[in-house]
Amino acid sequence: MEQSRLFKEEDVMATQKAEPDFAAFVAIDWADQKHYWSLRAAGSKQIERGEVKNTPEAMEVWAAEWSARFESRPIAVALEQRRGPLVAMLSKYEQLRLYPVHPLTLAKYREAFFSSRSKSDVQDADLLLELLCQHRDRIRRLDPDTVEMRTLQFQVENRRKLVDERTAVSNRLTSSLKMYFPQILNWFKEVSSALVGDLLLAWPTLADLQKAKPRTLLTFFQQHNCRDGEKTAWRIEQIRTAIPATHDKAVIVSFRGLALVSVRQLEILRQAIADYD
Repeated sequence: MEQSRLFKEEDVMATQKAEPDFAAFVAIDWADQKHYWSLRAAGSKQIERGEVKNTPEAMEVWAAEWSARFESRPIAVALEQRRGPLVAMLSKYEQLRLYPVHPLTLAKYREAFFSSRSKSDVQDADLLLELLCQHRDRIRRLDPDTVEMRTLQFQVENRRKLVDERTAVSNRLTSSLKMYFPQILNWFKEVSSALVGDLLLAWPTLADLQKAKPRTLLTFFQQHNCRDGEKTAWRIEQIRTAIPATHDKAVIVSFRGLALVSVRQLEILRQAIADYD
């Protein structure tokens, strides 16, 4: 563990040695509508402050102003994102070198100097600037990988988000079925599967399913690659003898509707995940 820590510190120091001669240091406190920034030119103790709208057009003008003022020399920029819309916008400007600061690091730094733990955008921008200027050797500069590697990283992250969303929708479908059609959960192992989804789209309630002829159900299961004849026969028999969980039409209508929404969402998510794969 100690050796690993030393290696990390050496990596940060190596990054620090490779630093250019910065013309200025800027810190940005990110917000949804507009960002607050603090700037200190190299060799100066004076801090300039301002704000910029969170739009590509406003950021373009903002970056162009600094480029003109500092004659396209490198500018160090501290921000609380390692990835996100602000990083994406700023990364296209070669003049800007980004130093992401973990939000917890900033929070602890704020707590050390402000016992009230009060937070303001302008204050946080100043604290980020102080971290950038005085403790930059402890901050790992963002040196992006190749386009191919960054694409892969984003694709993996986005796929993970879709899988998490599929889990959430699957849980909602399970909760809906427990209210009016719990047998589905016993008949099928994976409620988020295309098999269950297509069955519910064709027969959304037990009453609907029990109206289907055995031959129709057999064909349905065969079309969905259910090759275990004994299991298929067992399911068809279970469907025939099942007892409704409730006769309350309010429950059936409401949760049938929610279940079908979940089924359609799962269909889209399955396809999207397959596309990412």
